[in-house]
Amino acid sequence: MTTQILRAASEGHAVPPATAARRALRLVRPFLALLARDVRVLRRDLGGFVLRSVTQPLLFVFVFAYVMPKTQGGGGATPAPGGVSFATILVPGMVASAVMLQGIMSVSTPLVMELSYTREIEDRVLAPVPLWTVGVSKIVAGAVQACVAGLVVLPCVLYVHAPGQAPHVSLGRWPAALGVLVLAALLMAALGLLFGTVVEPRKLSTLFTVMMVPITMLGCVYYPWAALDKVGWMQWVVLANPLVYVSEALRAAFVPGVPHLPAWAYLGVLTVGTALVCALSVRTLQRRLTD
Repeated sequence: MTTQILRAASEGHAVPPATAARRALRLVRPFLALLARDVRVLRRDLGGFVLRSVTQPLLFVFVFAYVMPKTQGGGGATPAPGGVSFATILVPGMVASAVMLQGIMSVSTPLVMELSYTREIEDRVLAPVPLWTVGVSKIVAGAVQACVAGLVVLPCVLYVHAPGQAPHVSLGRWPAALGVLVLAALLMAALGLLFGTVVEPRKLSTLFTVMMVPITMLGCVYYPWAALDKVGWMQWVVLANPLVYVSEALRAAFVPGVPHLPAWAYLGVLTVGTALVCALSVRTLQRRLTD
């Protein structure tokens, strides 16, 4: 019956609102079951998940906020653009980096395995739901992992520092930070779904090796976007990097005193970009599954 309703809608026939609502409600339970499967897998590998999430940010903060000030005599805060400590600049950047890495990797790597080697995705295709719900469940599950990764990394970058190097971060705008975190997690998970469906399995590791380092280094993780005004051409080139908008949005929430992109810029890109990438990635997955 769901197939008939979808066919009727595609052919231009009106679907009774009550019938459409009942069919939509019947999709909720299978969708939640698909999502619960991914959450269960995450719970079974919780230790590895936490280790993957915190290792890189923790080591980076340890070196630059603890080791380097110690080796330089611990004489106050390390200067950074805008007159604030480097540890303060790092907090939103490290959270954004963790969300990006976990959001993309948690979706793309398992998806490639399911599509090419284990074929585990076939049981989801046989579920009594439209194919697009499989893609949406992948995105939501990846976004949950990305949000958890960001929340796990936050206390690490807040409390690992040398004496006098404590970051000056405001948590008073936590609703804005949480909204940005959710949008960023959905965007990165959708990118992971897109990469997992359009990139050949043997080329995925190469793509990550070539792509992740430039995205991170040029994603305003270690410096605010306004500091690039001394390299004018680069300040505009990096705007093609989605991580820039995540870093700047979290910087506006955690450190509003530091110059950052205007709210309309990062909110517009994150909102529109998330919707477009989600739609594109779900469509490519549908095509891949029906080929």
